[in-house]
Amino acid sequence: MRSSLTLVGTLWAFLSLGTAVASSTSYFLPYWLFGSQLGKPVSFSTFRRCNYPVRGEGHSLIMVEECGRYASFRAIPSLAWQMCTVVTGAGCALLLLVALAAVLGCCMEGLISRMMGRCMGAAQFVGGLLISSGCALYPLGWNSPEIMQTCGNVSNQFQLGPLLSQSSLSACSNPLEHTLSGSHPPGSSVEQCTCRLGWAYYCAGGAAAAAMLICTWLSCFAGRNPKPVMLAESIMRNTNSYAMELDHCLKP
Repeated sequence: MRSSLTLVGTLWAFLSLGTAVASSTSYFLPYWLFGSQLGKPVSFSTFRRCNYPVRGEGHSLIMVEECGRYASFRAIPSLAWQMCTVVTGAGCALLLLVALAAVLGCCMEGLISRMMGRCMGAAQFVGGLLISSGCALYPLGWNSPEIMQTCGNVSNQFQLGPLLSQSSLSACSNPLEHTLSGSHPPGSSVEQCTCRLGWAYYCAGGAAAAAMLICTWLSCFAGRNPKPVMLAESIMRNTNSYAMELDHCLKP
């Protein structure tokens, strides 16, 4: 089975598949932002979150410890996160489409030419640019009430609040335990806790950068140029077929 890709093209195909899977997985996982609410750890993506408050008996708030997406598109906390959901999703879909075609090119002869590979690289650049734009839009939603409640009411656009040490983050997640043990500073509270970016956010941004810079460059050398002999044979074959059809039509 002859491939339509060069050796560099094979590397490009598998790297394209890796960046597409990494960005798409990061897009669906709710680990873009970590915070704390009512003594429980909370995490967000653009359209999903883990652990959320509901009203229990006596109108008291209790935390439901489960992950899920928002009930509707309008329920996403901010307009910036709604835009981020659409833009990032479109970029991931484009990268997956190109990666699928690139992998098929490893198994099918003549599927990807040199020019086709460069066009696919341009599509990867656009996909990576869309995901990068989504990552840039994400901090614009940090001033929404839902995020501010999770981040100790100190977050704002492009600002999550002062940096905390790992012990401080642990204290935010388990305030009662640290208060009883005496390790929680006097007078401090959960309201003083803040948020931090999660690994999925960095993974999505890194995959987008790899698609834009590395995959786009490799795509320029991915496809094989058609051989002149094969091109001439193809032209002659098509010409003969057309001549036979024309001769058949002209016969009485």
